Parts: sequence; C-alpha cells; structure tokens
Amino acid sequence: MATALQEFIIALKEKLNIVEVASGYLSLERRGTGYWACCPFHHEKTPSFAINEAEQFYHCFGCGESGDVIKFVREMENIEFMEAVELLAERAGMQVPQSGFDNQKTVELKRKRDALLKIMNESAHFYLNNLNSGKAEEHINYILKRKIPSKMVRTFGLGASLNFNDLPAFLLSKGYSRQDIIDSGAVNDVNGRLTDAQGGRLIYPIINAMDEVVAFGGRALKKVEFGKYKNTKETLIFNKSKSLYNINLLKKLRKTQTIREVIMVEGYMDTISLYQAGFKNVVASMGTSLTPEQARLLKRYTDNVLISYDGDGAGQKANLRGLDILKEAGLNVKVVPLTDGLDPDDIINQRGAEEYAKCLEAAMPLIDYKLNVLERDYVLDRTDDKRRYVSEAIKIIRTADSAAEQEDLLKILRDKTGITYESLSRDLRAGETQEKPVNTQIKTRKDSSSVTVKASRFVIASYLFGAKYVREEVSEIPYCNGVHQIIAKYIKTKNLLEERVQPSELFEFFEEDTPEYEELCKILDYSDGEKLSGEVAERYFFDCIKKLRLNYIDGRISALKAKSDNESEITVKIALASEIQKLIKQKEKLKSGDK
Repeated sequence: MATALQEFIIALKEKLNIVEVASGYLSLERRGTGYWACCPFHHEKTPSFAINEAEQFYHCFGCGESGDVIKFVREMENIEFMEAVELLAERAGMQVPQSGFDNQKTVELKRKRDALLKIMNESAHFYLNNLNSGKAEEHINYILKRKIPSKMVRTFGLGASLNFNDLPAFLLSKGYSRQDIIDSGAVNDVNGRLTDAQGGRLIYPIINAMDEVVAFGGRALKKVEFGKYKNTKETLIFNKSKSLYNINLLKKLRKTQTIREVIMVEGYMDTISLYQAGFKNVVASMGTSLTPEQARLLKRYTDNVLISYDGDGAGQKANLRGLDILKEAGLNVKVVPLTDGLDPDDIINQRGAEEYAKCLEAAMPLIDYKLNVLERDYVLDRTDDKRRYVSEAIKIIRTADSAAEQEDLLKILRDKTGITYESLSRDLRAGETQEKPVNTQIKTRKDSSSVTVKASRFVIASYLFGAKYVREEVSEIPYCNGVHQIIAKYIKTKNLLEERVQPSELFEFFEEDTPEYEELCKILDYSDGEKLSGEVAERYFFDCIKKLRLNYIDGRISALKAKSDNESEITVKIALASEIQKLIKQKEKLKSGDK
C-alpha cells in the first residue's frame, strides 16, 4: 500500500508539467513532439538534452542523465529530494503531508535540516538586532568607513556579533538542542563551552537560492593573526564548494530580466559595492578557488561569466584556475583587468561606477588573458626571456578553439617578439599530434555491455515506448537483465488494468546512483522514437528476441550439464540428458527460423 507521501508525489507530478518547470531554467526549443536544449549536466554545443512532455521525463542522449520533474529540480537547485518536493508543491499550490515519510532516517534528516535552518534564521535576526541595538558602535563605524548605505545593509542582512556568549545563550533560550546548535555551525563547542563561531565580527549572512540562511561570513574588526574573514564550517545545509554569495538576489533578478552575463568577484564587500553601484548581476566565490559545482550553479543563470578578482598577484593566479574550471563547464569566460592592484570595491569607491564599467568593457577572453599574464614573467628585450616566452605562448595558443583564433594570436605574438609568422606557425604545428581532434560537442557514454544485454534493452524499450511491431506478451520474453524483467512486469500490470504505460513512473522503482538506475537511463536512449520505427528496427527486434531465447536455452543447457556432472544416480542422469536433447532441438529449430 502506498504511503501518504507516495500518493502525494503521484498527485503532485500529475499537476505539474515538466516542460513548464524546465523552461524556467533552460532555453527550450520545440522539435517535433519534444523539447530540446543543451544539457545542463555536461558541456556540449549541440543540444542532446530532450524533454518528453507526453511522458513527463527528461533524458540526455549525450551523457545519459534522466529523470522526472522532481529529480530535475533537485539537480538544478542542488537540493535534497524533500526540498524539491516542497518547492514544487508550493509552485503547484499543494500542501505536503506532514506524515507518511518512507522511513525513520528520512524523518530525522528532515527534522534535522529544518532545525538547522531555523537556527540560522534566528541567528541572522539576532545579529541584525545587535547591529541596531546601539551597542555595535565598532561595527557601525566599519560600515560607515566602507561606505555601505543603510539600504544595502538591509538588502544583504548585515549584522553584528558583540561577543562570544550571547548567541549560544539566545539559541538555548529558544528551546533548540545543544547538539543542533553546534551542528548548525553558528556555535562552536570549545572544551564543553558553547561559543559564537563568529564572535565579535561583522556578519554577512550567506543565503542560498531558496532564500534560506545557510551560513555566515564574519569580518574581524580588530587586528587578528589570521582569518580576517571567516566562514561557517561545512554543515548539513552548507557546502562552500557548492555555494555562491548573492545567488539569492541573482535568482530574483532573473525573474525580472534576462541575465546576459554574471560578474564573479571574490568577496562580500566587492559584491555589495557592485550591487550598490547598479551591477546587480554579481556573485562571489567567497575567497576560494572556483569549483565545478559552482560553475554548474552559474550555468543555470547565464552562459557568460566575467571574472573580476583582485588586481594583485594572488588574484591573477586565482583567475587562471577559475577560468579553466568555468570553461570546462561550457561557460564563455572573460577576465576583467583591474589595474594598480585594486579590487572591484576600490575602483567603485575611488573612481566610480563608470570607471568599473570601462573595466568590464575591456574584459578579455581566457586565452588572451593567459598570454597577458605569461608576458609579465619575462623581459622580452632579453634573448633568453623572449625565447622562453615564445615557447610557453605557443603552448597556450595551441589550445585555441579554432584555426582562425590561432592565426590571430600568432600575429599578436609576431608583433610582440619580431619573430616571423611563418616560424611561429611551424613551431605551432610541430607540437601538434597527428591524431584527429576529438569531437567534444556531444560526449557520448561508453557502452561495454554484451550483445545479449543490448538485445534485451532494445526489446524492452520497444514494449515500453509502444513500437508498432511488438506482438507477443511482454512477460514471455526471457530478458537477461533484472531491470528489464521489472519493467516487463510493470508493462504487463498496466496492460491487465487497461491503463497507459508511463515511463516516468519507472524512476520511482530504482534508487539513484545504482547500476539499476543507470540501466534504466540506457533504455531511455531509445525514447526519441526514431530508433524504434521502420523496417530495420522491426527486423532487429525479432532478431533480438531470437538472440535472447537462444541465450536462455544455452543457459539452461549449461545448468543441466553442470547438474548432470554432479549427479551419481544413473536414472537422474538419463532424465537430464533427455531434457538437454530437447533443448538442443529447440535451439536448432530457433536457429533455422521455425517458430
């Protein structure tokens, strides 16, 4: 019997349209009966991500990612299953049942997460009240010094920690458990004593795309030996490598306008200064090197990213690391050159928004920026330096996306060094491999499955997607894979009940990140319909059935022979031999084409 939650999820999915939900994240193109887009889960230039509106599921024919509307939102928002259910329920105007969760572990996980979010929200309001209490003079002076208007203080929810003791006492007085307070990351346990993890600092709440406070950044107001800025430790609700500061306001901005590009800065103050100056399309990596998860998060909002880190040496190196990660995620990346070692906040405050806008206009592509940084390490008037620079520059130019780009960059290198274009071109070609370039537009999955498994997969897909040539009862086929047998049973049940087969329901049968789920995704490679139509597909279907039956007979013969070898009773051995002979005759008839 289905639980209340399972029944609710079925009703929720019936009320939602995956195309409408996905269109809020992706630019979809109608093609035939389906909708297509470049896959948000792997880098590609040619769309291979398809949404089947009739069956309410998505499938990427490049990387194999598949799922229903709930999984889609989970992946796009980087949230847990129940969070996605709650988000979609709110969209559909439905109330999630408070009981009926699958197991005690799920119940406890939800309770824990809800408790931590409440603690962080309470803490944010506590810090905000501190700032307005008249006791936070040092924090107010810092805000005035950094020229943060009161409107921005409210927009970003800045607050103040006055000491190490008040917050723990406040949270305990609210009835939260000691362990939950510690696990939230807002409070530390120091030798059995609870202390504010951001004690004495100016507080920057870190808010996720769901408008939930998940962590805090704290700025020390007094000179400290290390850790001028400090972030909440990683918790159940906060993973720094998957988070971006100001992503909540960027999401709101997307609801009002198309985001052509996103500016990526390093820290909180850069973000606030740019936002105040009118550059609202800004997020921060919070001082760490960019991660693939952050790149993927960015790609939900735009295809174009401007990296605007500090103009000092450390900032330049961080640029290079981030650029490569972003490019691998399929983003178009440019770097904003900042002079005189200034950061974006400095430029806004010292030279104004117009000057920063000029910096954005001067942003240069990845490969140009790499060459620019490389040149700073060499004195080109020195022969040895020039030769080393040319050698390294050619390695960079070799990574260009096209021959035209390589030619343009070689001309720039020629003008800088005085070396002829012909010589540079020969050096470029000399280092290239003779192998044909790999087509990176669509990254298809490797499939080392046996011929029999592939045959079984094609047959079950033909039944699942209603190919016109299927005739036999689906359950009579001897599938060689347990997943296929489960799907066959599902199809048979639907047929007996005279209900429509719905492939999207299959996502509820198999747990994600398992071989069974992966096998389901491979079956969905046939969901575009073209592979299951026409005379060639029909002939292949019956060839596959024959192959499966032969495989089944061979398996039975092998099993009987093994049993016979271990049998000492002569009458039993004779009976087994007789059964083996019958199977051999069936096999011969099947091979000859007799039914």
